[in-house]
Amino acid sequence: MAHTKVTFTLDQATVARLRRAAERFSKSRSEIVREAIRDYSERIGKLSERELLQMLEVFDEMVPRIPPRPLGEAERELKEIRLSRRGGGRRSTE
Repeated sequence: MAHTKVTFTLDQATVARLRRAAERFSKSRSEIVREAIRDYSERIGKLSERELLQMLEVFDEMVPRIPPRPLGEAERELKEIRLSRRGGGRRSTE
């Protein structure tokens, strides 16, 4: 793979963490940065731990609010919804 030299401006704490990681894993700083960017980019589009916990809290709050009702009643409602969607929704009388 071809490499391109780039320049970044980093604060001293980040540079220190980069050096420590490179020493700890016996890798070059460039390798550490490449791996960090690859790991970070793989998380794009995925929920963070905080987001996942928030969604689970909402789920746990909302599920008990769902009113219990007979299965047949729910199935009839779903059938009506499906039929109305196939019918094209609202039609203008104008």
